[in-house]
Amino acid sequence: MTVTRRDFLSASAGLALAPVLGSRAAAAAPPREADIVVIGAGAAGIAAARRIAAANRKVIVVEASGQVGGRCQTDASTFDVPFDRGARWMHNPETNPMIRLARAAGLDIVTAPAGQKIRIGRRYARPGETEEFLAALVRANRAIDDASRKADIACAAAMPKDLGDWAGTAEFLLGANFSGKDLKDLSAVDKVRAQDRNTAIACRQGLGALIAKLSEGLPLVLSTPAQRILWSNRDVMVETASGKITARAAIVTVSSNVLASGNIKFGPELPKRALDAAAKLTLGSYDRIALQIPGNPLGLSRDDVIIEQSNSTRTALLYGNIAGFSLCTIDVAGSFGRDLSAQGEQAMAAFAVEWLTRLYGSEVSGAVKKTSVTRWNAQPFIQGAMSAAVPGAQFSRKILGEPIGAMYLAGEATHETLWGTVDGAWESGERAADAALRRIGGVREATPEPAAPAAKHKRRAPRSARPMN
Repeated sequence: MTVTRRDFLSASAGLALAPVLGSRAAAAAPPREADIVVIGAGAAGIAAARRIAAANRKVIVVEASGQVGGRCQTDASTFDVPFDRGARWMHNPETNPMIRLARAAGLDIVTAPAGQKIRIGRRYARPGETEEFLAALVRANRAIDDASRKADIACAAAMPKDLGDWAGTAEFLLGANFSGKDLKDLSAVDKVRAQDRNTAIACRQGLGALIAKLSEGLPLVLSTPAQRILWSNRDVMVETASGKITARAAIVTVSSNVLASGNIKFGPELPKRALDAAAKLTLGSYDRIALQIPGNPLGLSRDDVIIEQSNSTRTALLYGNIAGFSLCTIDVAGSFGRDLSAQGEQAMAAFAVEWLTRLYGSEVSGAVKKTSVTRWNAQPFIQGAMSAAVPGAQFSRKILGEPIGAMYLAGEATHETLWGTVDGAWESGERAADAALRRIGGVREATPEPAAPAAKHKRRAPRSARPMN
């Protein structure tokens, strides 16, 4: 029995690192000045830079790594099909500007796969078992929602104690798979306030390819970490190993972990209020193990999404036969995923094969021809997956988005409802750009974004037929 996305009542965004289309070589030295300087060329940074450029103001984007995209990366070379090793889905197609921009750029926007299945040992769940699981998941969601109205406690403290055989699966879906953190480490209010993400849209060329495409024409300085940012109420100076950039305002889009780590020095130091907020919005762990399995020995349909009945959170999510090709990804998250990732690529690939063997039989081991894994926690310029507030700290998102002199912080961690998504990162970048433009004295006549080409109306699957992740 296939389970719809709305039945699962959860979603997540897994993030990883791989080459993207359209990357540029690092400049020998960055320009010396700009109206606004943007730190970070992920979704938030590119959104901010486009907004500033459209207002005919001079912008410079400084990126520590050698490519654009941040936590939005697409691997177009390892396997026989491009796939997102970073963020996988966009949401809210009626209002999301990224979807319109993708179409205008000539990229293919597709509806996410229609549903998911549950594996119990080496068979799929029967209808009655599926209904039992869904009832348990609804009860768990309702309990977290009710608890959040009284206090911002850990989600785990609100979970019903009688979920039986479905307790581990429910905890995985609502915690690790949703936010990269176990329910004991996740704020109930933060989870409940997360905007509905049931409508999922993919870019066939990959979200990393989309961000790279949308960065074209922007003044990017790659492979240039910001070492120190001197700020005041009047202006900013960004110091890098290649030179200094002065600007009237700055938009800083680095992850909450990087901000809290002290890798970027600030003068004067960031307010304790902002640093405390970043420390309470640490990144969860979410990684992806990609396997090329020719011949479809698992008997999967195109874009199948599979979970298992598990008695613990030592489990995973399978996204199989991606786009009809022989590629499958195994998503691991939360404390288990973090521990596994720390053991290295070989241990991650071994777990994926062992997990699939337990569900589908011993023939899986010999069928795997190529593997590739992501280890976001080990990426120095990111240090994790998506932000998730610790219990009692949902308010930290609003604090993190407050102006600091002539600086503005942006990124998914600053979005109160779309945190953990590329949509939230993009929207936060646009909001920060608008605030910075107002600060420097208003905007000049903006250059309009290109209109999306007229599209044929296609029959859309109902909202209940959307996948997780």
